[in-house]
Amino acid sequence: MANITFSSPAMKKDLTVYAVAGDRRTLLSVAQEHKVPIHYECENGECGSCVVEVLVLGKGKPKGVHLTEKEKTVLVLNGKLSKEEIEHMELNDIAPKWRMACQYMLLDEEVLVKF
Repeated sequence: MANITFSSPAMKKDLTVYAVAGDRRTLLSVAQEHKVPIHYECENGECGSCVVEVLVLGKGKPKGVHLTEKEKTVLVLNGKLSKEEIEHMELNDIAPKWRMACQYMLLDEEVLVKF
């Protein structure tokens, strides 16, 4: 079970929704279902328009979820992460804070999504 809080100046107030972790849905699909206005264009990880900041809330250590190859390329090209930062995160099992909403699969943790 995952609680996702969406936060943006484009919204009147933050919105927290419940999502089933591990059901292979993306953060973008959950946002669309709840009419959260995350900007996107291609929905397949090519354009980078859906980049969001994902912060893990709660006590435990954030789960290190590796970036897809598409995310690595786009986040480096957009200047959100460097190749060295990606390598460090992968080697140390650290969850990156910048993700693409169309690629990020939900986990069993509470997150704050800023966009």
